Amino acid sequence: MKCRNTILFTLLTALCVVLFVVDIAVGSVAIPFAEVLQSLCGGGNDEIRSIVVDIRLVRAVVALLAGAALSVSGLQMQVLFRNPLAGPYVLGVSAGASLGVALFVLGAPLVGVALSPALQSIGTAGAAWIGSAVVLVAVVALSRRIKDIMVMLILGIMLSSGVGALVEIMQYLSSEASLKSYIVWTMGSLGDVTSTQLALLAPIVLVGLTMAVATIKPMNMLLAGERYAASMGLNIERTRTVVLTATTLLAGTITAFCGPIGFVGIAVPHIARILFRSADHRVLLPATILSGVVMMLVGDIVAKYFALPINTITALMGIPIVIYIVTRNR
Repeated sequence: MKCRNTILFTLLTALCVVLFVVDIAVGSVAIPFAEVLQSLCGGGNDEIRSIVVDIRLVRAVVALLAGAALSVSGLQMQVLFRNPLAGPYVLGVSAGASLGVALFVLGAPLVGVALSPALQSIGTAGAAWIGSAVVLVAVVALSRRIKDIMVMLILGIMLSSGVGALVEIMQYLSSEASLKSYIVWTMGSLGDVTSTQLALLAPIVLVGLTMAVATIKPMNMLLAGERYAASMGLNIERTRTVVLTATTLLAGTITAFCGPIGFVGIAVPHIARILFRSADHRVLLPATILSGVVMMLVGDIVAKYFALPINTITALMGIPIVIYIVTRNR
């Protein structure tokens, strides 16, 4: 089994490297592969190097971070809620981000409020992050008061539905230009992240992944249920707080900068389980990260080749996997 896992990890790592380079090479402007490699090494034409390094490389790194973040947050939610169809957005993180963007893009023009330069500088990503942060605070506070994890799941669903209703009202009343801006955001995009934004996105995602690594042992204990884990001496409340915080940081940050990207968090953990035939998070966590990176890089390559939103590609890739899981589990 160890030999098999080593081979799989090696193959996935090599596939990630190959897809990362291919993702940088693919774009609307045709650039010979040799010039792409030359630009990555600091040489070549200034214009080509700017396209490769400042645009394509940044987008590829964002795809890598998004795949890892959404996949890990989905894995944590599936274990915490003991639900194979749980994803990174079950707690209302996406809903909070959507509400923040809706208030920024749809709400302000709707009430005739002219945004100040300070508010304009926040932008869509900042509004989405503020919305996600508000949900984070609410979720952590609720987790300390509500002991039943299934009640939290229901509250997350209700929160998402309530926010969805408010957003739909704003959409119905908004102008065509504002509505189009919001709809485009909901389709997801990896190419709108600048190098400056990446410098903020990357550390937050790395903090979330580090917190996820720190919960490997508690997550293994939670596989047998919270009662068993508590009987083994696990502090359930503290573990739940760390997991919820990590998930919200990961999913909330990616949603803020890239928009809601669906099905990656639900599908990828199952791909890792099928490939590695293990429920041990010491194996499953890195497997999920690598599988998520592969899926997101493939999705980004296809999205750039056909000039389509990333959300549509990940949905088409993830839905068959979810259907398979549902039918297999009956």
